Amino acid sequence: MKAPYKAIEFILEQAPRFAEAKAQRVYIENFLRTKKALLMKEAMAKGIDSGVAQEREAYAHPEYQELLRGLQVATEREEALKWKLIAAQMKADIWRSEQASERLGVKTTE
Repeated sequence: MKAPYKAIEFILEQAPRFAEAKAQRVYIENFLRTKKALLMKEAMAKGIDSGVAQEREAYAHPEYQELLRGLQVATEREEALKWKLIAAQMKADIWRSEQASERLGVKTTE
């Protein structure tokens, strides 16, 4: 009887971490556009007039690449937490199915 409660407790404990991880990923995704614009503006100040050349400079900039690495980490963290939460939910669902089968006298296989 403890299994579903442990799974639910796990979900409740991890939900804020998942929310934080997702918020971080979304923030970085949106900040990438801001950073690109700032870096393109910087390239224009250096005399690079072509929008395509400014964009190339922005994408190649170390600060932009650092943000991409941050996005990678944030996405990995979010996905790991998401799947742990899904697994915990599945454990509770499996327990519910097993309990229903027991009430009906159906044998479950493991």
